[in-house]
Amino acid sequence: MNRSIARRLAVMFALVALSVFTLVGSGLFIVMRTQLNHHLRESLDDRMEIAKIIVYHSVTADKWRMAREKLTDMSPRDGTTTYTVSSSDPSFHYGTPVQGRVTDSWTGGYMRVEPADGGEAMLTRTISIPASGVRPAVQLQVAASCQPNVRTMRAFGAALAALSALGSLAVLLLSYSVTRIGLAPLRRLTKDASEVSPNNRSQRLNTASLPFELNDLANSFNGALERLDGAYGRLESFNADVAHELRTPVTILIGQTEVALTRNRSVDDLRHTLQSNLEEFERMRAIINDMLFLARADQGERATGLVEVSLATEVARTLEFLEIPFEEAQVRVVSRGDAMALVNRSLFGRACTNLLMNAIQHCAPHDTVRVTIAREEDTVRIAVSNPGPPIDPSKLDHLFDRFYRAEASRTNSRENHGLGLAIVKAIAEMHRGTVSVESANGMNTFAFSVDASRIDVQGVRETAVTVERNVSVNSGACAINAGNKVTAEPAPAGRMSM
Repeated sequence: MNRSIARRLAVMFALVALSVFTLVGSGLFIVMRTQLNHHLRESLDDRMEIAKIIVYHSVTADKWRMAREKLTDMSPRDGTTTYTVSSSDPSFHYGTPVQGRVTDSWTGGYMRVEPADGGEAMLTRTISIPASGVRPAVQLQVAASCQPNVRTMRAFGAALAALSALGSLAVLLLSYSVTRIGLAPLRRLTKDASEVSPNNRSQRLNTASLPFELNDLANSFNGALERLDGAYGRLESFNADVAHELRTPVTILIGQTEVALTRNRSVDDLRHTLQSNLEEFERMRAIINDMLFLARADQGERATGLVEVSLATEVARTLEFLEIPFEEAQVRVVSRGDAMALVNRSLFGRACTNLLMNAIQHCAPHDTVRVTIAREEDTVRIAVSNPGPPIDPSKLDHLFDRFYRAEASRTNSRENHGLGLAIVKAIAEMHRGTVSVESANGMNTFAFSVDASRIDVQGVRETAVTVERNVSVNSGACAINAGNKVTAEPAPAGRMSM
């Protein structure tokens, strides 16, 4: 069940107020009781002094009779105060001493006595008066009833309890009203948030009139809306691009199949049609596989199966795999640098392959593609540079987007479906790295990095490897294979791959 914040705050304020009222009331109750007891003892002392003077001067039988009469006159009829005189001589007796259970006592001879007959509790004080004249030594006891104090404390306690309850109720009602007023900005915030919809993605929360306690929440929500808006826009673009990319092979498949069915075909014609259809199916499978891979990367999947390898060795392995494309394009490759890093060899090779294939597609015959491996603080950067016309600066930030092509005409769309660089970016992020692109001085450089914070770089030597046709790897070293020219140059003294 949803609970109201205003009600919860009001109840908590009321409980706090009740606790404070209870503590204050308890303190007042204790102070009141102490003061009443103090005043009762002072009153008892005054009566004791008067009775003491009367008894002390009763040194003859006549004066004793007068003393008895005075004590009788001083005794209230309601019995709230009593005087008792006890001695060894029965003729010098007056009243009946208060006897019962002593429940409390104080210095100075004060005692609180609960009478045995169940009467009112009495505060008593007893003193000894020495013999004088015919009067023997006597014990004078003065007792005062505690009942007035008890009634006063009961009434005071009841009043405190009632006032505390009424005060807590008033705090509950007032705090509920005040809290609702205080939460008005939150209700406005909720109203603004409810107006956000797919058809109104630009709607943002107004933070101008919000208190600073809600400002961070509103800014965070607006940031989330910005990210969702961007993701929604990318999803729309992604769906449109996927539909465009899949529409072409599907259209070709339908067209070729319809043509094949218009009349009887020979076995060779049907075989040719099936081969063409197979190529389109392979293209669709590649698009779907790449889309699934990117979807997993979007979910934050990290690279697994990491092994510590020489990145120069892995690049050389990729160059060997791409021997035929480089040979057909008549393009030379120069690989320079080395570093150790923990990578998934399959994913790393795929990223290198995509960058190198991108370079081949934009190179002229006899151009040279340069691969540079360099350590930069806690990452290793792998850059692939190729000669080419400058890229429009406005397009640099989008080259790693899915299905993006710098050429508006979408050249080579049959060979390139626009996911290669996006996959490079996904692989870099799976290795806690980044991607970058530069276009300057007639060279276009595409690069990605991988995390190397856990690798010791001591002993890694930078090398320069020039490849004309093919590179083979044997025990981590570059070797000459089938007449292809491979050169390795040691780095200058003092230079390390960092």
